[in-house]
Amino acid sequence: MDDSELLVSSDQKMEDASTVNPIPPSSDDSGESDSESEDEAESNHQIETLESELSANPYNYDAYVQYIKLLRKTANLEKLRQAREAMSAMFPLSPSLWLEWARDEASLASSDNVPEIVKLYERGISDYQSVSLWCDYLNFLREFDPSVNGYTPDGISKMRNLFERAIPAAGFHVTQGNRIWEGYREFEQGILDTIDKADLEERNKQIQRIRSIFHRHLSVPLKDLSSTLITYKAWELEQGTDLDIGSDDLSKVSPQVAVANKKAQQMYSERAHLEENISKKDLSDTEKFQHFMSYIKFEQTSGDPTRVQAIYERAVAEFPVSSDLWIDYTSYLDKTLKVGKAITHAYSRATRSCPWTGDLWTRYLLALERGSASENDIYAVFEKSLQCTFSSFEEYLELYLTRVDGLRRRMISTSMVETLDYSLIRETFQQASDYLTPQMQNTDSLVRLHAYWANLELNIGKDLAGARGVWDSFLKKSGGMLAAWQAYIDMEVRLGHVKEARSIYRRCYTRKFDGTGSEDICHGWLRFERERGALEDFDHAVQKVTPRLEELQLIRLQQESAPVKPSAGVKEHNPQKSTREKRKAGPNVEEESSAKRQKSKGQKMNDEEAEGKTATVPNKKSKSETEKAADSKREESEGAKPVKPKIFTDECTAFLSNLSPKLSIYELHVKFTK
Repeated sequence: MDDSELLVSSDQKMEDASTVNPIPPSSDDSGESDSESEDEAESNHQIETLESELSANPYNYDAYVQYIKLLRKTANLEKLRQAREAMSAMFPLSPSLWLEWARDEASLASSDNVPEIVKLYERGISDYQSVSLWCDYLNFLREFDPSVNGYTPDGISKMRNLFERAIPAAGFHVTQGNRIWEGYREFEQGILDTIDKADLEERNKQIQRIRSIFHRHLSVPLKDLSSTLITYKAWELEQGTDLDIGSDDLSKVSPQVAVANKKAQQMYSERAHLEENISKKDLSDTEKFQHFMSYIKFEQTSGDPTRVQAIYERAVAEFPVSSDLWIDYTSYLDKTLKVGKAITHAYSRATRSCPWTGDLWTRYLLALERGSASENDIYAVFEKSLQCTFSSFEEYLELYLTRVDGLRRRMISTSMVETLDYSLIRETFQQASDYLTPQMQNTDSLVRLHAYWANLELNIGKDLAGARGVWDSFLKKSGGMLAAWQAYIDMEVRLGHVKEARSIYRRCYTRKFDGTGSEDICHGWLRFERERGALEDFDHAVQKVTPRLEELQLIRLQQESAPVKPSAGVKEHNPQKSTREKRKAGPNVEEESSAKRQKSKGQKMNDEEAEGKTATVPNKKSKSETEKAADSKREESEGAKPVKPKIFTDECTAFLSNLSPKLSIYELHVKFTK
């Protein structure tokens, strides 16, 4: 039988069977067949559309979900597997998606492909901790693994190890953790049932194992512990223990268990309201998130790392794309566990869930370094991080710097097993400079990057020419940054290269820098020569710098004395009166509009011409136009108040005294041009 047939519904199988024993179709059957054909055609069209969307944007999570749903509906098993693998490569799948995938594959399971499905379950529980997924995994092995359901030594060992892994991962889930413990007991009870009753020693050993699981279960704050306690007492009665099943007293079994159970019940009571808060329906995501954070803070206060990690896992499963939550979780692991696979695994999941968060990638690189990961592993994560899109270029810069930091530390470490070449640092810096310079030009961050680079060229690469090359190359692109020139000079001064530092001052003292930077570099050169140069060097610097400083001072004075030009289109107004006051003043207002002033000006000019006076102001209007303007003005002036006498100001007037009345214009001109 073809594997794909197992994914088809029972109705479809019946239709397939009808083709073997054909029955004349009724009109209703024909209509249903046409409808199914139309549905299939529509599904195929949707599949093609989604394939195009995913080809254009492989990071479209929702498109993947719809694509897988349609492929599952059409029972296209090969495409379905490929789609699931592709989505898993891009994102961590939700527990429900893993559960669906695993169950589909489990429905096709045989003893031959059990290992492949086991790998699938392992991948699922690696993405998110899910009680349901763990239970499915355990039940699958009990049903399909011959070594497990046959209770062979290898099968028993395999299941016990798996249950012990499931307990910290899912057994502390307050409302669902009982399922893991109960499954563990049932498995061990199955082993007990296979032991010969005559083998008392082996049976007692197995009974004690089951009792130990009960005791551990009763000491964990879980829901319905009272029911678990009743089940335990009933089991003890079966083993011949004298207990009062209606009493909570466990002292006859174990005083330690009695104390632990009482504490567990108290702990559950303290958490019951927190569980109720996060389980409420119709909560907004914001409200639910806040309830989870309150729960997390409560567990952190209690001080049990296992329980803290358990509630964090529940939270990230509920809010997988919350970068703040992942940062909070991984920070807790960094502080608590320091190193270990649990930390790097958490960062791996975090960066797959929120690949757009540069801080998570940076922390991931540091966690790998703390865990003594290989250069290949660290490099792979670094390269993957550069393929992501971050919200700012500062995040890319931080990634590059973190990468260089790690390389530097490992190169100078005496305990390093791997041998790293300095060219790795140089290549990383060059890549960072090429990528970030166009985006972050003229920023202090970029100056710090190149200063770090030049410093490592000197101290690790032992290459002075390389260090100078870093600055020379950078200044070709960012020569307008005073900080870059100063950093270059400082490097040469630290090395005792006075001549080279002086040469840099000569290159940059005439450059224009922001603010007072141009003056600062000049004063810096003078101070440098005063402290380190000979007298002729100081004199030379003074000779060069003095005219430059005078030029800069003149520019400053011109800028300060330059009048502020009014904005275009803004009319002049009398500061003594507002526009509103002018409107109220009406015809009595003393200030005239520009149009009225022009008309008045034209009238006065005509009056002057009539009196035989010469006018020096050119008039662009024709004579007829001027006369019309004058006539118009006269008509407007009829019945109006007398025109006020013209008042001259001294804005454009020179007052001369003590001059001879016989002085000619020529002599006056000569006198004032001497």
